[in-house]
Amino acid sequence: MLEAIITSKTRLKLLTKFFLNSGTEAYLQELASEFGESSNGIRVELNHLTKAKLLIPRREGRTVLYQANTQHGLFATIQEALQKNVGLDRLVDLLVKRCGDIEAAWVVGEYARGIDCGLIDLVILGSVNMLEFQQTVDKTSRLIERKIRFLVLDLIELKAMKQHLDLEHALQIWGSKVGQITPS
Repeated sequence: MLEAIITSKTRLKLLTKFFLNSGTEAYLQELASEFGESSNGIRVELNHLTKAKLLIPRREGRTVLYQANTQHGLFATIQEALQKNVGLDRLVDLLVKRCGDIEAAWVVGEYARGIDCGLIDLVILGSVNMLEFQQTVDKTSRLIERKIRFLVLDLIELKAMKQHLDLEHALQIWGSKVGQITPS
């Protein structure tokens, strides 16, 4: 969908990287390596997005780190469009409405880092009807054209796995904040 509007694949990758999880910071060489593209092509797009004030550059020694400008007037609109493009909006709606008592849900892994790899790793806190949940995940997976891998945990399991799951850097898509659920 967005590929028709944003014709630069590199620009779309950068927007996805920075706007799906607004806490993401990255530098030029890291992005070039991650995307498998030339640093010059990445630099051109970073400059366009910085000039449009969609990204904020920050110097750390000789390295320039980039991050989404969450204060930009179009931030929420772009983030919502990217979430719809990835299908996270459908995923949340279907899971929360149909599958049981879900207290919180997070996207972890590649998508949480803003990389559209075709596989969404989902962590669910709560209790669900597993048959209904699996059917909903399968249906949603077909709708959004991405594979969904999930892990359903109760509060004790979540506390035990919190460090491994890196929920502090996950993209929370439903429910209470991590700190409110799992005391430090």
